[in-house]
Amino acid sequence: MAEYNLGKTTTPNTLTDYSVDLVSPDSPIDAREAKWYNSNFTKWFGHYTKHSKIKKSIDAYATWVLGQGFETDIRTKVILDHVDGWGEDTFISVLWNMLVMKKVNGDSYAQRIKDKENFLINLKPLNPQHMIHVVNGKGRIVRYEYKPAGSTPIIFQPNEILHLCNDRVADEIHGRSVIEAVEWNVEACEEAKRAHRKMQYRNGIVRVIEVDTDDTTKINTLKTQWATAIEKGDVLIIPKGVAEAKDWHGTLNTQDVLGWLRYLDDDFYISIGIPKAILGGTSDSTEASAKIATLNFDPLYLAEKQELEQDLWKQLGIKVLFGKQPSLLDNMQTDEAKNTGQLGYQQNDVQAGKGDK
Repeated sequence: MAEYNLGKTTTPNTLTDYSVDLVSPDSPIDAREAKWYNSNFTKWFGHYTKHSKIKKSIDAYATWVLGQGFETDIRTKVILDHVDGWGEDTFISVLWNMLVMKKVNGDSYAQRIKDKENFLINLKPLNPQHMIHVVNGKGRIVRYEYKPAGSTPIIFQPNEILHLCNDRVADEIHGRSVIEAVEWNVEACEEAKRAHRKMQYRNGIVRVIEVDTDDTTKINTLKTQWATAIEKGDVLIIPKGVAEAKDWHGTLNTQDVLGWLRYLDDDFYISIGIPKAILGGTSDSTEASAKIATLNFDPLYLAEKQELEQDLWKQLGIKVLFGKQPSLLDNMQTDEAKNTGQLGYQQNDVQAGKGDK
């Protein structure tokens, strides 16, 4: 007989409130010197190479900053035109590489190669995986140690390295990767897509087979024969009444999956700080919202452009001005002036006339 005593009920699971782990800045902790290297670089780099949203977003950011070229004096241009990195680079491709690694790793590096007169003749990008920051007790960089596995460290003085640092905060002795903030998002997205893909693939292929026997050996033999016939597209002949197969059709809630993916998509581009419209992905956006997103990106990318110009001046003594991407502001103001039927407040709407009180 059923038990109706509510006092004997139990709670099978305990819900725990969400909380954020405590994180302290990576500050200099030794009175003499401290060392730091990014042990997460291979993980962040894996996300960059495996997930197209991360890769194309970061690539687009670097292209946006450098895509309009640069201006400088004739002497500096001659020097920069001879920069060839590993042999087939250009000054722009070296910087593009460094901007990408800056976002992926949090810090990016290039060796400054000089001639006997101490003039710059080349910039060669270095692998962040092998770079170690060494700072003194006051948190100032005193040297870099470049140590590929199994080799003796190569010591670089600060003026021998071009170092770009991303989102450094507090007194940390390194920058921060943008991938750290979107890791959960891309993993959730991949899980949803892969689970739905598996369901889609199996739907109609998996079969329920009713057999007229409980002999395990016969069941396994029939299962193998049936699977082989399906794989080869062959004909399976069995005695009548021995087995009957029924196709299994699972419930594919594709619209809910797409809704979840759209939410993750929006959250991703907000978190990484690069509008989806920059990459050409505007299928879920109106023209107006795509324009606003692009316009809002202007101050962010201009800040990155100015920071790069200042890094080159302070670290290399090179005065370079990178071209500015065309802004949509003028275009939007022109469209608004033409669109007198638009709902909202136009300039004509707020100008007082004779009949106004």
